[in-house]
Amino acid sequence: MPKFIGEFDGKIDAKGRIVIPVGLKKQLPEDSFNHLVINRGFDKCLVIYTRNDWETETQKLEGLDSFNKLDRQFIRIFNNGATEIGLDTANRVLIPKKLSQYAEIESDVVLYAYNNKIEVWSKKNYESQMAIDPDEFSKMAETVMSKKKNDE
Repeated sequence: MPKFIGEFDGKIDAKGRIVIPVGLKKQLPEDSFNHLVINRGFDKCLVIYTRNDWETETQKLEGLDSFNKLDRQFIRIFNNGATEIGLDTANRVLIPKKLSQYAEIESDVVLYAYNNKIEVWSKKNYESQMAIDPDEFSKMAETVMSKKKNDE
């Protein structure tokens, strides 16, 4: 499982393509260049996984109960829009129109890479998501990280 890192600015072109910056491409396993999966994220963004990591994510769904209505609905919504994509010769990926509309991507984008994911945000939504007061961030860290410590 790759461990991505970094924040990269970009643009979506008229045909719905985004260039994967060199610094991010270097982090991708070479055998995944044509085997990526893009899907909806939880916060009005898109998420790109390598095909192997996508399969790991979807395996988590196998434990859900197909007789339970909420589980079935979650599985459908989670998988809705998932599309296999690959880099073209200019290091671009095509973002399906349905997904770019979901994430409100019109022009400027931010590729935010962490762990096994590359989030694709409209610049406006990303900046809004990241606009947090330092004191508020400190309180968030205290809550989230102390919860993690208590779980161990």
